[in-house]
Amino acid sequence: QVQLIESGGELVQSGGSLRLSCAVSARRFSNLAMAWFRQAPGQEREFVATINRNGRSTDFANSVKGRFTISRDNVKNTVYLQMNSLKPEDTSVYYCAANSHAIQSATYSGESSYDYWGQGTQVTVSS
Repeated sequence: QVQLIESGGELVQSGGSLRLSCAVSARRFSNLAMAWFRQAPGQEREFVATINRNGRSTDFANSVKGRFTISRDNVKNTVYLQMNSLKPEDTSVYYCAANSHAIQSATYSGESSYDYWGQGTQVTVSS
């Protein structure tokens, strides 16, 4: 069983920065590909960023490229989303997700690839 707990969401001004954390309880965290998704009110959940099992490969949605980075600590069982130059359109609930069937080198941007989800953390960017 895998459990994910997000933290770090808060209200921030446009242009500011936040770092989200996702603490993962799993038998072998290093077997999991991880990702962040987000969902704004009235909109579908969308892909934000993903990182492969050993942290050497990442992928990002075009809307956040150059502003967001994703990283993981396979000792602390935690994945991070560093968000810089935040915009009001980044306002969403951010969800951490885990893929327990991941191939070592692969990243996954599709929501259906993930079989474990956190409860989400609210990020609000004011203009």
